[in-house]
Amino acid sequence: MTRYRLHYFPESGNSYKLALMLTLCGQAFEPVWTDFGGGVTRTPAWRAAVNPMGEIPVLEDGPERLTQTAPILLRLSERYGKFGGTDEADRFEVLRWLFWDNHKLTGYMATYRYYRAFTPSPDSVVQAYLKRRIDDYLGILDTHLRDRAFAIGDKPTVADISMMAYLSFPKNEAGYDLPVSHPSIAAWLSRLAALPGWQAPYDLLPGQRLRCYV
Repeated sequence: MTRYRLHYFPESGNSYKLALMLTLCGQAFEPVWTDFGGGVTRTPAWRAAVNPMGEIPVLEDGPERLTQTAPILLRLSERYGKFGGTDEADRFEVLRWLFWDNHKLTGYMATYRYYRAFTPSPDSVVQAYLKRRIDDYLGILDTHLRDRAFAIGDKPTVADISMMAYLSFPKNEAGYDLPVSHPSIAAWLSRLAALPGWQAPYDLLPGQRLRCYV
């Protein structure tokens, strides 16, 4: 019996983080497609049965049902001895970039991309605000990666897996041509894609897709 069951929808970058982490750690998982577009995660029944926070992804780890991507990544890293820091300073940096990603890069990119690609009439004022913030965050990350192979030192960590997720979907969805606009990020993504076992988001996350308007 498979130890892990992943509740997801294909467009979810946070779902991709967990699917990729499990795959890179050599772990199989049962995919449980969730009708996010149909609003199932907002229903009282789904929240009572799956996740009271009303969010995807959810990782079933045997009898446990785990939510919130960053602590799940950290648990898997500790369990399998992969993609963690090598010392106290590294572990601090892993947490620093994980928190930055959740609050800044992923937080804004997920919202901007969702409304840009998967809704028919996004509010242009809201989208412009979000894009200004994302441009700033991508600039910070691109500068950070100019003189290093990965976010922390010369080996990938869960911080890399977290930050790369929403940047790994097809470029039409978020509208960024990263090799042109942020070449250091593009080179970093290529290094991550060269890891044994790496797969692109829609290869790891099958199932019915949301309608894409771009």
